[in-house]
Amino acid sequence: MEFRFAERRDIPLILRFIKELAEYENMLDEVLADEGMLEEWIFDKQSAEVLFVTDGSEEIGFALFFHNFSTFLGRAGIYLEDLYVRPEHRGKGYGKALLKKLAAIAKERGCGRLEWWCLDWNKPSIDFYLSLGAEQMSDWTVYRIAGDTLDKLAEDQ
Repeated sequence: MEFRFAERRDIPLILRFIKELAEYENMLDEVLADEGMLEEWIFDKQSAEVLFVTDGSEEIGFALFFHNFSTFLGRAGIYLEDLYVRPEHRGKGYGKALLKKLAAIAKERGCGRLEWWCLDWNKPSIDFYLSLGAEQMSDWTVYRIAGDTLDKLAEDQ
């Protein structure tokens, strides 16, 4: 098992993994990302990073993450947007290894935490995260403004 950060040449693979994850989550119709967008936002604007896990010869999973900031801690954290291991490789420790590697990256960078969201129905993932000692943040509710609502709010300033 090895890790490597994505390079520009990996954009088609990143998009394929995003779509595979979205299909698993029954959200494929919500994927608007294309290769050009990924290149711009991940590589040109450096707004996110992608870490692959390999079995030595093939990329079998990825984590897409970026830095956030905690005013209470007074330092950055890592927000994990996507964690995905291809179905045929699940149950072999690759997901746990990705999370351990992200935790190590967070510590190396002086970050105060590693956090992510998980769909409420995804019991296998929830059980996996809890087995690692992750804490469910039940006191917090996620809010989102996007699409037309975002456009309208921006216009009304």
